[in-house]
Amino acid sequence: MQTPAIIEKIKKLLALANSSNEHEAALAAGHAQRLLSEHNLAMADIEASHRPDRADKVETTAAKSLPKWLRHLSAGVSSAFDCQAVHHPATGKLTFIGVGADVQVAVYTFTYLDRTVRKLCSSYMKRHATGTIANRHRELMRHSYYLGAVSTITTRLREQKVLTPVTPGALVPVKEGLIRQAMNEIGNIRTRHSRRSYINSNAYSCGQTDGGTIGLHHGVTVSDSRQRLGHRS
Repeated sequence: MQTPAIIEKIKKLLALANSSNEHEAALAAGHAQRLLSEHNLAMADIEASHRPDRADKVETTAAKSLPKWLRHLSAGVSSAFDCQAVHHPATGKLTFIGVGADVQVAVYTFTYLDRTVRKLCSSYMKRHATGTIANRHRELMRHSYYLGAVSTITTRLREQKVLTPVTPGALVPVKEGLIRQAMNEIGNIRTRHSRRSYINSNAYSCGQTDGGTIGLHHGVTVSDSRQRLGHRS
């Protein structure tokens, strides 16, 4: 099979990987991954096979007020996959904006990392936050752990992007233009600047260490068979 035909087949499989039928989606994603490996192709080859003409928006449920660590995580994930994330305080929705498979992978990665970091933090708090600790100190420990974990995760994502860029050089300005256009369609977007935080150094350090143990491969490839997407528009 010639490369153009293979690329078209992979595109169709990736489309099926978005199916609401989880079994069908998993089979399609796995088949796409096998074809990519067999023919020594990368997602960059798939994206480069056509010039995109629009950016997609994918929504995921967050909260009306995003804590600092979650804002940092959404920004880090968005940057890693050449996307943008916009939070809507009125609805508690988080909209990821990107082109093609980028935005789908970004949403899955964010959801996966959010869930994983929360589980690790819960385990940390059970081990270290004894019943004698005041509530305000308990919350400081939790907040510090989250920030530490996310600091390591976002650093690893940046390093991953340097090694394996998401977008071929020629497509970078095209994607950026389409994303700007999609963001303009949303309307006035308010930029929120983070204030300096007080932290518990021990909790922060533990979070940093645990952040290095998370398997990023679960989120950095569109072919992961467990990919779960939000609403696409």
